[in-house]
Amino acid sequence: MMNFIRVALSTMAISSVLADQRADDEVKELVNMTSFGLNDTYKMYSGMLDITTSANKSLHYIFVESQNDKTNDPTILWFNGGPGCSSMLAFMQEHGPWVMDDGEETFHENPYSWNTNANVLYIEMPAGVGFSYCNTTLDDCTYYDNNTATENLVALNEWFDRFPDFKTNDLYLSGESYAGVYVPFLLNEIHDYNQNHTDDAINLKGMMVGNGCTNWTYDALPGTVDMGYWRSLYSQDTYDNIQKEQCEYAGVEFNDNPSESCMGYLDEVNNAIAGLNIYNIYGKCYGGAPTEEQ
Repeated sequence: MMNFIRVALSTMAISSVLADQRADDEVKELVNMTSFGLNDTYKMYSGMLDITTSANKSLHYIFVESQNDKTNDPTILWFNGGPGCSSMLAFMQEHGPWVMDDGEETFHENPYSWNTNANVLYIEMPAGVGFSYCNTTLDDCTYYDNNTATENLVALNEWFDRFPDFKTNDLYLSGESYAGVYVPFLLNEIHDYNQNHTDDAINLKGMMVGNGCTNWTYDALPGTVDMGYWRSLYSQDTYDNIQKEQCEYAGVEFNDNPSESCMGYLDEVNNAIAGLNIYNIYGKCYGGAPTEEQ
């Protein structure tokens, strides 16, 4: 009986700590945005998720409840890519409830926010990106696709401990760019976790990736070279030379460069697209206008 009482008291203490942490994470208002949680609208939270698998790491998250039906609407977990891009980019410029347009200095309400009909969780990862930190040795802060996925699962379970009322909502993993790797790797981790935790399984329903980087042979730099030609961003002569010499650029990211002449053609491509926003070549580039030569 005494052991049962000790376990019960310990469980109650942990629940109390998690509830206090959740209350501390609640965001009441933000400059140029709105007051959250008023008039029975959605709530917003921002806090740190500790990663205690091997080192002192914490991942920053922002969570916005659905404006529709938080209890029954799905939960979407979002990652920006990079690797190394902050998920705050999506929250503040893509599909958050309040966004800041390019060239502007204030936020405006987003009528197309994903939290119109879904709960949305944004996590900055891996540790070292954005507000997430790695307060330990450099070796512990070296990341690969597998250990990033492992720590993302730890962070997700930590979040569920803090928000147990969302554990039964349908969960969808999502992201863009290098999330084409982040998302399926985490999906695999969750699948394995669910196989061994049938009584505490994560209610994973699916995944979605936009502009995904999935294979270095076709995506990333090789994709930039191909797309640049299809959009007539560099000369036919440069493209013909690349094809003639069968230049392969998939290894450049890993210091496995092709011939000197192929690298010269790559320089021609990079010079031609300098000053362009390669993610939106028809939009205004706020990074600087092309030179006369470009």
